[in-house]
Amino acid sequence: MQREIQREQLPWYRALHRGQLLLALYALLLGLFALLAWWVHVHPVLTIDVAITREFQEEQSPWLRTLMLAISFIGSVPLLAAGLVLATAILLWLGRLRLEALILLGNCLSSELLNHTVKLLVARPRPSPTLVEVWQAARGASFPSGHVMAYVAYWGLLFSYGLILFQGRSWWRILLLLLSGFFIVMVGPSRIYLGDHWASDVLGGYLLGGVWLSLWLLLYLRLRGRGLLAPVTLREKPVSPEEREESGSSASWSGRDQS
Repeated sequence: MQREIQREQLPWYRALHRGQLLLALYALLLGLFALLAWWVHVHPVLTIDVAITREFQEEQSPWLRTLMLAISFIGSVPLLAAGLVLATAILLWLGRLRLEALILLGNCLSSELLNHTVKLLVARPRPSPTLVEVWQAARGASFPSGHVMAYVAYWGLLFSYGLILFQGRSWWRILLLLLSGFFIVMVGPSRIYLGDHWASDVLGGYLLGGVWLSLWLLLYLRLRGRGLLAPVTLREKPVSPEEREESGSSASWSGRDQS
């Protein structure tokens, strides 16, 4: 695994460029989120939210409901979600991507704390069964969607790693990008379909999750640029005193031969 990762890694200057492009995109989301949070705080129930949810719920096929439940399942079981994050961090650490592992843990944990804080501040009620179908009810405030923020924090960071760290068309890189992209895109519609969140809750989760992810990516790029916890192969290999002495002796004999 270590050899495969080292072989597929991009040169650092190219990885930095890709990372900066992602950061610029994520930073644009901050103003939109602030405006949306204020609006739903003042208007807890929006006509457009009700219309969107009813439109999503028109299709009541059993297979579709099962798919939506399956997509949301990881985020609905806290122990499973925490175990997945921890297992991924361990794999990254074993793959000599130690900084990446710590960034993953910090991003996911802080995103969860941020979500709960904003929920308390906005204090928006969840969708009511009198307005839409509620297939998966949850407790607590509604804005922003905790599932969406958690998926953006975890899958979004893995997707970013796949873009800025690696190159080539190896099967595991393609699988990582496809799987991460699928969960990021589909978790929002699943929350609306199940009646657990309004569409504006989902939008707020994507916006705030994207902004938070951008900050952690910025921190990651700066720390990585300084070589913090970088693999030995990416840093200058230290030379032991014995090797330095042997090198000096070889140079001395070489000089004698030339003379």
